[in-house]
Amino acid sequence: MKLNTKSRYAVMALADMAVFSRNNAVSLRDISLRQGISLLYLEQIFLRLKKNNVVKSVRGINGGYILVKSPKDLKISDILLALDQKVKTVGCKKESKKSCNGKSTKCITHHFWDELDIYINSFFENKKLSDLLKIERQEYK
Repeated sequence: MKLNTKSRYAVMALADMAVFSRNNAVSLRDISLRQGISLLYLEQIFLRLKKNNVVKSVRGINGGYILVKSPKDLKISDILLALDQKVKTVGCKKESKKSCNGKSTKCITHHFWDELDIYINSFFENKKLSDLLKIERQEYK
């Protein structure tokens, strides 16, 4: 199980914005240079983030993007949902009568993977963008 690069880069780019914005718009070019992420890829990511009200764009010479919410109010799960990314450890739908193996009963390990799914998604629900900034500050002390 692995988060896709779009999700990882979105979190990285938004953390970069939180650090470098100082209440000003941040250009994708600057994020691209600082984080080593393709500018074209960032543009794709930010279109989705803007469409889902995670960021808003600012036009003009000092244009770029700003966060819609404060980093202390922006959940990591909000970012992942904006990109249609939900960590899933089971192959079947919870409400389905059929299991991921196509049989009428759930596989013997279904409840184990389902519990992990709940744990991971609740972790993202309880982590805010500001939590990442605290971790980074502690590493550089």
